[in-house]
Amino acid sequence: MKAKIHPKYQKTVVTCACGNTFETRSTMKEIKVEICSACHPFFTGKQKLVDTAGRVERYLRKYNLADKDKKSEAEKES
Repeated sequence: MKAKIHPKYQKTVVTCACGNTFETRSTMKEIKVEICSACHPFFTGKQKLVDTAGRVERYLRKYNLADKDKKSEAEKES
């Protein structure tokens, strides 16, 4: 290997959007992720809806599903 051309391999802190942090090694100082093994549905067994850039709301508005949900909740309360 040639000297002085490779990036420095160092300890890295990985931070998830859920607040979980862990340490690994990488060429980057800090890594931020949206989903980690502590909050991923495959590992936790719980379904979690991750909304990226308002896609869920846009889908509900497109097919008017948000209005139907509100109407069905109002009918259940009556």
